[in-house]
Amino acid sequence: MTLPTHARAVIIGGGVIGCSVAYHLAKLGWTDVVLLERKQLTSGTTWHAAGLIGQLRASSNMTKLAKYTADLYASIEAETGVATGFRQVGSISVALTTERHEELRRSAAMARAFGVPVEEIDTAEIKAKYPHLNTDGVVGGVYLPSDGQGDPANIALAMAKGARQRGALIFERTKATGVARDGRRITSVEWEAEDGSSGTITCDHVVNCAGMWGREIGQMLGVNVPLQACEHFYIVSEPIAELQSLPVLRVPDECAYYKEDAGKMMLGAFEPVSKPWALGGIPEGFEFDQLPEDFDHFEPILEAAVNRMPMLAEAGIHTFFNGPESFTPDNAYHLGQAREMDNVWVAAGFNSIGIQSAGGAGMALAQWMEDGEKPFDLGDVDIARVQPFQSNRRFLKERVTETLGLLYADHYPYRQKATARGVRRTPFYNHLLQHGAVMGEVAGWERANWFARNGQTPDYAYSWKRQNFFGNVAEEHKALRENVGMYDMSSFGKIRVEGPDAEAFLNHVGGGDFSVPVGKIVYTQFLNSRGGIEADVTVTRLSETAYLVVTPAATRAADQTWMQRQVGEFRVVLTDVTAGEGVLAIMGPNARKLMQLVSPNDFSNDANPFGTAQEIEIGLGVARAHRVSYVGELGWEIYVSTDQASHVFETLFEAGEEVGLTLCGMHAMDTCRIEKAFRHFGHDITCEDNVLEAGLGFAVKTSKADFIGRDAVLRKKEAGLDQRLVQFRLTDPEPLLYHHEPILRDGEIVGYLSSGAYGHHLGGAIGLGYVPCSGESADQVLASAYEIDVAGTRVGAEVSLKPMYDPASARVRA
Repeated sequence: MTLPTHARAVIIGGGVIGCSVAYHLAKLGWTDVVLLERKQLTSGTTWHAAGLIGQLRASSNMTKLAKYTADLYASIEAETGVATGFRQVGSISVALTTERHEELRRSAAMARAFGVPVEEIDTAEIKAKYPHLNTDGVVGGVYLPSDGQGDPANIALAMAKGARQRGALIFERTKATGVARDGRRITSVEWEAEDGSSGTITCDHVVNCAGMWGREIGQMLGVNVPLQACEHFYIVSEPIAELQSLPVLRVPDECAYYKEDAGKMMLGAFEPVSKPWALGGIPEGFEFDQLPEDFDHFEPILEAAVNRMPMLAEAGIHTFFNGPESFTPDNAYHLGQAREMDNVWVAAGFNSIGIQSAGGAGMALAQWMEDGEKPFDLGDVDIARVQPFQSNRRFLKERVTETLGLLYADHYPYRQKATARGVRRTPFYNHLLQHGAVMGEVAGWERANWFARNGQTPDYAYSWKRQNFFGNVAEEHKALRENVGMYDMSSFGKIRVEGPDAEAFLNHVGGGDFSVPVGKIVYTQFLNSRGGIEADVTVTRLSETAYLVVTPAATRAADQTWMQRQVGEFRVVLTDVTAGEGVLAIMGPNARKLMQLVSPNDFSNDANPFGTAQEIEIGLGVARAHRVSYVGELGWEIYVSTDQASHVFETLFEAGEEVGLTLCGMHAMDTCRIEKAFRHFGHDITCEDNVLEAGLGFAVKTSKADFIGRDAVLRKKEAGLDQRLVQFRLTDPEPLLYHHEPILRDGEIVGYLSSGAYGHHLGGAIGLGYVPCSGESADQVLASAYEIDVAGTRVGAEVSLKPMYDPASARVRA
């Protein structure tokens, strides 16, 4: 078969992911798809995968993709004649600690909200379903009857055959060796075959499905794909006579999983400290290769397993296997349109869940390529989240030693990565550490999450209950509500939009009205064509031709890329200026008093009303004071160039002694914002949440000239809301909310919380979540009885569509 000279899409990599993308593009009618595989299909990682197919993931959309995957594997054999070996054997996860049991019970509640069948089972029920298990120390568990297992290589080959049947072309032993570019587009891919032939394929799109080669292929394509291969171990026993079909078993407290397969028992591990592999590059000839055994590394896992599964002591080991799999810095795979190029797509770095993710990931990416927009929120895995520094080899080596083990670690709320820390620091980093700051990390930024008291260990002690910082955050929260607090916001993204068309451009991409005086601050959203929220921003007019767009730290890169793709003929330049200014938030009823101590400027309502910015003198320097608030109090965000940042911090801190200033962290900011029902992007509002249903219609001005998403907003106004974002307060002050807890309305599950935190002022845990309301008035929504499922216990909740704290916003305008 001869390679064509043109293809609509060239897919690089013939593992299960590349085959899935080819299959799903062909299914959408893309007949001129070419897949290039350097060796043989499945020869990298797919062939030695364990083949576990679980349906419950960490979010509703990831669960939706996993459920789609299982359904596909169950049906594709009939379509292609290739057996996938898919068996719905179920899975059991067991807890050996009360903390892990809490996690499993919360995951069971989440499964109920997501529509995944689940049973919470006690030790006796676990033993009945898994008689070979030693249940000593087992506290409890959960059973997911719809989980399964399959044959990884045949799953990939089935999708490859399905793709071929629909016209896709697949070429093995054909390596992509280079590309030609024109600006932000790849125009052609060069290839070489093992038989010595070579050539070029012009193309409209390129998809990087190169697995553990994804970083290097990304470099060839001009895009950043941070991932690193790690060694992954499992053993397979000799045949065991009495072994029948069993559920997949996970014992995460012992870092182990078990799978019965063809009368043998497989034991796999996700050890706490993993072994990065091929740091200098993967050998050129790698194909169906195994790595050297490392029994010493695996021995602690095996020792615990022999106790947990006594049959392993008798059976003997048939196979000790060590093979590489790729891991990413945050343990989420990379999917979507690469930021650096406009026609390069990525599906790689699947962190040992490639088989159970491949069907859904391929479907979602193909639909995204077809429509030019994400089919639904994929923020968990969207490659637009990655940072340039994350491809640093030393960073990856250090980080992936941890991320493999995090798959089976306790998934505590607020858990921070421990490795490869400190790469991005704000100008106030050392000042904050000196005063007891306990740092967290977002997008590489070190941020003060809370402050330890004198004599208190400045570190997290994780739990599902009240963690060791609970009282500290309560004090910081109280300071913001009753006096004055200061926290560091420097990590928030700052994008300068400048040029003669800056006003017109922002009026095109943003829902707000940017035809405002210099110094005015506009809070609004950038929408997509469906009225979903692409970004949640504040925009300050700095001059006639310049604006400053402020975004969350985690989405700065994605938001700037999204804006850049809308530029077209507008005469504007977008510049990331995040590192150029430090930002200190001064918030609370005494914020004005503190500001007057450090600056001669006028901070009165007449001179500096809410939603305006002014240039100020502060200490010996100058800064810009933005009167806005994310905590629902009177306050200012002080933007100061980094060279003067330390001086301004010291000036404010010293003057603060006179008014009782408290240093606060990001956790206190979050607990305050949720009391005020301020939305959190990525949780409460995403690209698939309509701006009106999110309760943010006030920030979108449909009366102005056309903007992206305006028609969808008008259609939704006409049709009415299908759901509303509701605020909840638990009537019992003890339970804690994080997110994804099921919402029950009159006894029936109707949704789940999008975010949760403790409301220290309101005296209970607070959550936000969408409630279906088609054809209902606001009063009808509020008239029902509501409960929240917290780890299997239903807790009564008060509800409101207005913020429970200061609904009239009198405090921020004081």
